[in-house]
Amino acid sequence: MQMPHVQDRMQKLVSLAKRRGFIFPSSEIYGGIANTWDYGPLGVALKNNVKQLWWNRFVHGRNDMVGMDAAIFMNPRVWEASGHVANFADARVDCKKCKSRFRADHLVEEATGKSVEGKTAEDLTQIIGVERIVCPSCGAHEFTEARNFNLLFETSIGKVEKDKSIVYLRGETAQGMFVNFKNVQQAMRLRLPFGMGQIGKAFRNEITPGNFTFRTLEFEQMEIEYFISPRDDWGKIFALWEKEMAAWLADLGISKKNIRVREHAQEELSHYSKKTIDFEYAFPFGWKELYGLAYRTDFDLQNHMRESGEDLRYTDPDTQEKYVPHVVEPTFGVDRTILMLLLEAYVEIEGGRTTTTESVKEEEVVLRLDKRVAPVKVAVLPLSKKEPLAQKARELAQMLRGYLAVQYDETGSIGKRYRRQDEIGTPYCVTVDFDSLEDDKVTVRDRDTMAQERVAIEDTKNYFKENFGMFH
Repeated sequence: MQMPHVQDRMQKLVSLAKRRGFIFPSSEIYGGIANTWDYGPLGVALKNNVKQLWWNRFVHGRNDMVGMDAAIFMNPRVWEASGHVANFADARVDCKKCKSRFRADHLVEEATGKSVEGKTAEDLTQIIGVERIVCPSCGAHEFTEARNFNLLFETSIGKVEKDKSIVYLRGETAQGMFVNFKNVQQAMRLRLPFGMGQIGKAFRNEITPGNFTFRTLEFEQMEIEYFISPRDDWGKIFALWEKEMAAWLADLGISKKNIRVREHAQEELSHYSKKTIDFEYAFPFGWKELYGLAYRTDFDLQNHMRESGEDLRYTDPDTQEKYVPHVVEPTFGVDRTILMLLLEAYVEIEGGRTTTTESVKEEEVVLRLDKRVAPVKVAVLPLSKKEPLAQKARELAQMLRGYLAVQYDETGSIGKRYRRQDEIGTPYCVTVDFDSLEDDKVTVRDRDTMAQERVAIEDTKNYFKENFGMFH
């Protein structure tokens, strides 16, 4: 067994994702649009499985959590109060020769290998000049000065030009939870500490190359705002959430050698944060942020209380003390989780694997996805598409569809069909053969062990219930 070289690993994964229906370039027939991707049938199934697994663990699985789904559009004053209008910006430079645009800090870091977190636009302009950094696209050393560009997408509400008003696509999901703190706390009669969990889209006007789905214009977050008393030991609570996030990664089967934790230096902290750590993953293009954990103090609620005039203080039911809660924020990127899972699961096997009826000699790809998140749980494969064999296989597939995500495939040799299922990460293949017509049994093949077991058709539901723990 051999792993593909890191330099072509991403290219192979991108090709597989498109070929097998996981992820497509967005609006490809029109030439696409940079940093946007569409999730195909298998991709959206994988994504939904991950989100449901996260929701079950962090919302349904805890007695101190509730769910939220806030609107994407909010009053623009929300983003002014949160500091995003003033502070949510990147320094960018343009190449005067080829007109390519780059994030200035990424340009410097990739050219010099040195971190420039916290540097101002003026600092970055000076470094680009001193280091004689050239344009990655054309090789010229002719850049504009670095300028700050706000990452919030602007749009407008209103049909008539004079009546239009500016609104923003949300840059993070967090603010929808902050502005609803009082509503949720009172409606659900919650006592501190408690958290709100939300899964939703956020939007950022990025212009840097995305490395597939790593950096995109729109992305999904699985985010928690955990509200605590200012008297609580926030450091202890922070450490507990760090442990929870590490446990989530371990439960997904992510190798420890591919994960590290990095604390932000003082100069790189966001405007709202007192402490932030990143969980980083060893992507083929380097160690990059996967998840974040931040202590936001009472920054957001204090600002919203001041700007809106609403009293967002919490009243302790025992002491009647009023105070503004502080917040610890675990953030999980859905798209980066999907990319990590695909990379972690991707395996190439030289010479292929022996099937029941044939030996495949060329290289074979297997996606060893966790069975809980695999988009297809079971593939039903008749040994022949002739009747009555195919009819019996279709009936089995239909029976299992009420409980599992099932794919029926009767096209091509059985070996090729096995390989197709291995490439999309299907944990089990069920073969209906000619003996099945006589004994009402099928052969169940395990993707990872290649073990095969003869199972009575009437027992297949219980068989998969035991192997999956629950139906999906």
